[in-house]
Amino acid sequence: MKRAVIVGAGIAGLATALRLARDGWHPLVVERSPTRRSGGYLVNLLATGYDAAEGLGLVPALSDRALGPFTTVLVRADGRPKLTVPAAVAEAALGPRTMTVFRGDLETALYEAVRDRVEIRFGTTVSTIDSTDDRVRISLSDGTTEDADLLVGADGVHSATRTATVGPDHRVDLPYVVAAFPLAHPVTGVPESSATTFIGPGRTAAIVNLGPGRSSAFFTYRCADPARELERGPVDALRATFGDLAGGAPEAIRHLQTDPAGAYFDRVSQVDSPRWSAGRTVLLGDAAWCVTLFAGHGAALALAGADQLGTALRRHGDDVPSALADWETGLRPEVVKRQALARRGMYQYAPPSRFHVWMNDLTIRAVTLPGVRGVVRRGIERQNR
Repeated sequence: MKRAVIVGAGIAGLATALRLARDGWHPLVVERSPTRRSGGYLVNLLATGYDAAEGLGLVPALSDRALGPFTTVLVRADGRPKLTVPAAVAEAALGPRTMTVFRGDLETALYEAVRDRVEIRFGTTVSTIDSTDDRVRISLSDGTTEDADLLVGADGVHSATRTATVGPDHRVDLPYVVAAFPLAHPVTGVPESSATTFIGPGRTAAIVNLGPGRSSAFFTYRCADPARELERGPVDALRATFGDLAGGAPEAIRHLQTDPAGAYFDRVSQVDSPRWSAGRTVLLGDAAWCVTLFAGHGAALALAGADQLGTALRRHGDDVPSALADWETGLRPEVVKRQALARRGMYQYAPPSRFHVWMNDLTIRAVTLPGVRGVVRRGIERQNR
């Protein structure tokens, strides 16, 4: 039985473990964190991402956690509504093979699918990697050594596996910070089954209310020194940047004070690596190609990447390096496209001027018109081919 060591128990790592286990591999997942982690922001599974979720057998479990369509209300800084995008409009634009879930729910579905068939060691990291043409030997922080046919680095945008494999200089840090976190209770003023979104020059604040335990907050903003913002911590940084807003944003930040460690709070980065594999070591997910939250396809690409990696390995049999090269050739064009879309998406999430805000509003208003809706849907379908 072939052995794979997978670094990282996030979406990319667990999806890879699930696919390889189904194909007869014996995966071991090692995770730096002592326990499972989860994030409260929303992810969309569409196109190849939905196909991968279906192929991995996740759709039935995710259907129970799917959030369904909801209305989005764009608001001004004082909380007054600016325009409304009904749930039916968003649903029609995205199409039927789409699913919106919380990231934590997707990770839970993956974990429940693999926990009885894959070994997972929490609080464990990779100490050394020694690769040959035939095997890769991995020394772990728990004092054990694994001889494997494949090492998968699915350890995120700050990947230590990437540094050891292709070098440290492939992360491109952008002048933005993002925060996302679950809300135990809905905030005041955001109707149920809806979201309020403020978009102003250089910043966005979105509050989603889908009921108790199904609500979340998302903030992003442009800044000159992301490292300094991270040092301040999410509560102080968000209060300084969004404290002038009315509506749900200040209340959401107050909710965060009770559990600041539960927030995803980081600089916005992409990964532009010239190659995703070396010998029998391969990078997958954000470790290989982080497209950023601005692209909206990170989770979908992680699932699709894991599923397609399994297909390539099965096709090439014992020739693992050829399988990895074949897999990268097939997937890289989609990643390049998503990264380019993310760079354009910065103008939507952090518009550089009031004029750009006005243009974004104009575009959103157009989407609500029946005659334009079909055009938008066809455009989304073309992007997802």
